[in-house]
Amino acid sequence: MARIKERSFGQVIRERRRQLDLTQEEVAHRIKTSTPYVGHLESGKRHPSDKILTRLAEVLGLGRRELFFLANPRAQALLSPDTDSAPESAWDDFKNNEQLRRVHNIAVDEMEVLSRVALLGDVRSARDFIYILNTVRHAVGR
Repeated sequence: MARIKERSFGQVIRERRRQLDLTQEEVAHRIKTSTPYVGHLESGKRHPSDKILTRLAEVLGLGRRELFFLANPRAQALLSPDTDSAPESAWDDFKNNEQLRRVHNIAVDEMEVLSRVALLGDVRSARDFIYILNTVRHAVGR
C-alpha cells in the first residue's frame, strides 16, 4: 500500500482487487452491491457510502481510515488543518501590539483581566479586547 495518497480511490480499489485476483462481480457480491456499481467506483463515476466503504475495506483488506480519506480527500484538511498557516489568535495580536496598548493606556492589571477573558474563547479581533476593556472600565467607573 505504499504511496496510497498519490492514487485515487478508484485506482486503489482496482489495484487491490486485481492483487487479490477478484473480479468486479466477486467484489460486488461480497459487498452486496451490483457489478456496474463497482465499475463506477473504480472509474470515479460514483462515490461510496460509508457502509459500502466499510465493506470494501473489509473485503479488500484495506485500512478503513485511509480508504475513507481517499474517497473524501477534503475531509482530511478539515480534521487536521495546516498548523503553519493558522492565523495568530486575537489575544496574541492584542498582547503583541504595543502601540495599541499604549494608545489605550492599558495597565498591567487590565492585561491580566483581558488574558482571562481570552481564555473564555471566541474573541475574534484585537478591537474586541478594546471594547471589552472599555466596558469593564465603564462598569468600574474608570
